[in-house]
Amino acid sequence: MSQPAIAQLGATVLSQPAEPVTDIYHGDTRKLIQEMLDTVKQANGVGIAAPQLFAPWRIIVIASSPNPRYPDAPQMEPMVMINPKILWRSDSIEKGWEGCLSVAKKRGLVPRHTSIEVSWLTEDGHSRHQKFSGFVARVIQHECDHLDGKTFIDRIESPDELIDESEYMARQATETNPLT
Repeated sequence: MSQPAIAQLGATVLSQPAEPVTDIYHGDTRKLIQEMLDTVKQANGVGIAAPQLFAPWRIIVIASSPNPRYPDAPQMEPMVMINPKILWRSDSIEKGWEGCLSVAKKRGLVPRHTSIEVSWLTEDGHSRHQKFSGFVARVIQHECDHLDGKTFIDRIESPDELIDESEYMARQATETNPLT
């Protein structure tokens, strides 16, 4: 199965706000969701937003799972969020390293709220409301940024906080094994 093209930094769709989904049962919506689920897994991502597949709709998939790009990611079942809204953000903010399927081979140190509260529609049209914290809260904020026409680069506070992914991986290996 070939992976759909992922929009890269500079693509117009990544800098424009996405539109709300009005018909979650439409065949095109269902097809897009399946492409998002397949792509995030094939690309070793932990989340993806519809604009990253050139679809200007307010849909995100959160699919945290350990993989080569995120070996310490917590395991969870993929979660589809249609028209997600962040209702509340904690006062507590932490910087953490983020990558993005649309910003190839780069990592950035990004400040994010440590806890959030989100409402959304499921694929079945059910309204959900839940609090998230830690890594999953970070991924949701990252993907919701895509729905608002932003990438993690827009959140970096200093040019020194953007590095090549190979440098990031080398730093991670050193932290894991300080004798190297």
